[in-house]
Amino acid sequence: MREVIAVAKALADRSRVRALLALRQQELCVCQLIELLDLAPSTVSKHMSVLNQARLVESRKEGRWVHYRLAGEDAPAEAREAVEWIFRSLSGDPDIRRDAKRLKDIVKMDPEELCREQSRAQESRTARQGVAEPAQ
Repeated sequence: MREVIAVAKALADRSRVRALLALRQQELCVCQLIELLDLAPSTVSKHMSVLNQARLVESRKEGRWVHYRLAGEDAPAEAREAVEWIFRSLSGDPDIRRDAKRLKDIVKMDPEELCREQSRAQESRTARQGVAEPAQ
């Protein structure tokens, strides 16, 4: 029962389902998932951790990059069946089609440059938030 509940919890979030569907064709690094989902790095990492704990995805670290892929044959049957169900159920969804099209452009980008751009954007947001509004 534990595996079923973990899988159900993991699939109960739109961003996690989008990430899972993005991995159906290929392994992706976190920076590519951040770009696709348009979420903060910490949020994407948390979502991927939930998917990993449910054994829907696997990860590997290469230098400073973390790459995710769909779980393999050693995943619990519940996880494999849930992934197949999600793929069948959402294959024609317009949002998923949009994600697939966008992902084609994202994977063409250099992951190192993508990561640098995201870091600069995050630093800029942090700096803007750290600047206090002038007193009126």
